[in-house]
Amino acid sequence: MSSTALTWDKLPAGLISLPGVYHPQADTRLLAEALAHEAMGPRTDVLEIGTGTGALALHAADRGARVTAVDVSWPAVTTARLNALRHRLPLRVVHGDFAARTSGRRFDLVIANPPYVPSPGNRLPSRGPARAWDAGVDGRSVIDRICASAPALLRPGGVLLMVHSGMCGAEETLDRLTGAEMAAAVTARASVPWGPVLRSRRAWLERQGLAAGAEEWEELVVIRARHL
Repeated sequence: MSSTALTWDKLPAGLISLPGVYHPQADTRLLAEALAHEAMGPRTDVLEIGTGTGALALHAADRGARVTAVDVSWPAVTTARLNALRHRLPLRVVHGDFAARTSGRRFDLVIANPPYVPSPGNRLPSRGPARAWDAGVDGRSVIDRICASAPALLRPGGVLLMVHSGMCGAEETLDRLTGAEMAAAVTARASVPWGPVLRSRRAWLERQGLAAGAEEWEELVVIRARHL
């Protein structure tokens, strides 16, 4: 496991980001560092769940992989398509729920930076920028779906790379993936300052036992799981 220095050199430069689309941040950079260590080429089929601007999908496409990117947000889909055109990279971008849009397909590599911020209420937003981060009271509404779906999405030997906050419980993610007959481990960690969303929820997070009173740093983890 590594503690990673976060840089931009693994991500495409000059990305377009339409209003309401999640722009690459520390979690994107940490996942990009992990992605850089995965072998891929023209025969590698990659899926990105929740592509946003398409930054990670474009990184994989630039290395020659055949990439499908999916997002529930139309502005994100449009953004990713524009960035693919701008960078002249082949990228298949589809709109909708990742499980529905990939039914019957299997991939060598699945990348996911899902919504993972704990939110006061389990009803997920259906529109707006909060759709990219709100993930229910425990922050696991999308994470748990990915864990359950991963074996069906991956070919034997295929790999899932997923980033999320330590608040969501890395051990629970590992347990779920291991229970799904995958070999899973935390391969990278990074501490980043709280952003405006967490700061705005400080009192609620403290009541939930998810944060201490003076806490100002969030741990991010990358989980790598291989389909056995």
